[in-house]
Amino acid sequence: MIKKADRRDLDCLAMLGVLLWPEHTKAELEAEFAQCIDQDNAAFFLFFENGEPVGFAQCQLRQDYVEGASSSPVGYLEGIFVQPHARGKGYARALLQAGEQWAKQQGCKEFASDCEVCNTGSLQFHLKTGFKEANRIICLIKPLA
Repeated sequence: MIKKADRRDLDCLAMLGVLLWPEHTKAELEAEFAQCIDQDNAAFFLFFENGEPVGFAQCQLRQDYVEGASSSPVGYLEGIFVQPHARGKGYARALLQAGEQWAKQQGCKEFASDCEVCNTGSLQFHLKTGFKEANRIICLIKPLA
């Protein structure tokens, strides 16, 4: 079952979020999610299996430049995660479809995402669900003296 998350779900979203983004703490993600969960330009979706949350998707509207897009705003899949024991059952695809439907309701004509070049599992998921690769970039930075 998929549910559009609200403030009552912040704890559960952050618990799943830490599994996707382990470089962050649960408290950091809960605070970050709390800032955008009530905004019109963001939506979170939870997938429940037997009453337990096993996956989530974070979607937002981007009005700035989105690589490969020809319209604005663009729905954007900021993150998607399904716990390992619940994978292979179509839950991520269902979460993605919920995000796409939300974006359509917001007037979007396109939906975008990204993944790290080395994340072949994520790339395969995106390609299997209809995304087309728009570009590859390597981001660089150096400190200024």
